[in-house]
Amino acid sequence: MACLTRSLHRSPSFLSRPVASVHRQLSRSIPSPPLLQSSPLAAAAPFRSTTFWGVTLSNQSSKLKPLQYREEKVPLQHRFVAMASSEAPLESSAKTPGVADTVDPETQEYIMQQTMYRIKDPKVSLDFYTRVLGMRLLKRFDFPSAKFSLYFVGYADPKEIPDDPVQRGIWTFRQRGTVELTHNWGTESDPNFKGYHNGNTDPKGYGHIGLSVPDVYKACERFEKLGVEFVKTPDGGSMKGLAFIKDPDGYWIEILNAENITKSS
Repeated sequence: MACLTRSLHRSPSFLSRPVASVHRQLSRSIPSPPLLQSSPLAAAAPFRSTTFWGVTLSNQSSKLKPLQYREEKVPLQHRFVAMASSEAPLESSAKTPGVADTVDPETQEYIMQQTMYRIKDPKVSLDFYTRVLGMRLLKRFDFPSAKFSLYFVGYADPKEIPDDPVQRGIWTFRQRGTVELTHNWGTESDPNFKGYHNGNTDPKGYGHIGLSVPDVYKACERFEKLGVEFVKTPDGGSMKGLAFIKDPDGYWIEILNAENITKSS
């Protein structure tokens, strides 16, 4: 490969040579990929071909053949990874303006740790998130002087949660995708408190969190038995197989299945 790279940079005329000459040069420069030579996967299910620098590599022959511009029906695990793609993915900066071409190395250890919303009554909300949704209370923080409390809930193996309060706090802030429930003391018993805006009525803003479950229909049957309020049932509306429920404060929660929602998108 290094030889090929030197050839390309040393002589621009390399790319203008007759196709046969280019193929001979490539044959001398690129060894047969190891996957095509000795992989057990290749032996079990023959590797057909793949594109690499504008040519087709095949385990049926050590020679390089012209690119055939056709889609090869090859299982993903049997493919030799191509160096470039002719079609940029939708998530690339070329297709989606505003997306950075590269990620700053200084952000490599950043994580999406929490989303926060305010709740009226922690007793009611914690029952919903732990008993109904199956989350665990990861950490509680009380601030008496400011008269509010924070409850971090999420999915975690209880065996991994530290017993030491300080270490538990550090561990909590290292978890991905937690929900921070903020309770301002007194709202649960205030007759004049009208609740919080959930973002889904005018003026709209915040939308929802989402839970991925193995079976949306089975999960929703359980939610229905537990008296959960639905915004959308799995078969309601035009998008089938996903649902929206409400928590005690009216915040929306999407219930989805990773495989099914990908098929419908």
